[in-house]
Amino acid sequence: MMNDNGKIDDDAMEAELKGAPEQFLDQSDEDLVGDQLAALQAELDEAKQQVLYARAETQNVRRRLEKEKSDAQAYAATGFARDILSVPDNLARALEAMPAELREDERLASLIAGLEATRREVEKVFGQHGITRIAAVGLPLDPNQHQAMIEVPNGSVEPGTVVQEMQSGYMIKDRLLRPALVAVAKAPD
Repeated sequence: MMNDNGKIDDDAMEAELKGAPEQFLDQSDEDLVGDQLAALQAELDEAKQQVLYARAETQNVRRRLEKEKSDAQAYAATGFARDILSVPDNLARALEAMPAELREDERLASLIAGLEATRREVEKVFGQHGITRIAAVGLPLDPNQHQAMIEVPNGSVEPGTVVQEMQSGYMIKDRLLRPALVAVAKAPD
């Protein structure tokens, strides 16, 4: 259907293209391929972005799990350690309750030596597992490590200074296991 000039007749072409999808009508093959290529490129870019996000999330999950694992290993004995703290407390009380005249009695010397050796062994085992005693007397009250039980009028030290330890406090690595129960100085009335 050529016209006199050797070109395709527009009317005949329109009739032939009737019913064809609009996306194909006014575009050359190069335009169509370019549009498809652009769409595929956009899909590829989106897929690359999703892969990057998935890798980042996987890496974050792996780091979080490694930290949780190391924390679990480091602090696994926390419950047991908290329960066993009464042993050194009771050993210290027993040694403090011994009057001086009983300490000099040779019949009780081995008992006292055994109690002191047991206390040292408990402290050694605690040290091996990262359990340390909190320093208290003579230091300013630290609410992260000390629990003030009473205030005592005292003019010889700065108010807020720990003057007596009622119960030892302990840390396990960098976490508080039990606060030290203390008496704190206050200004005299």
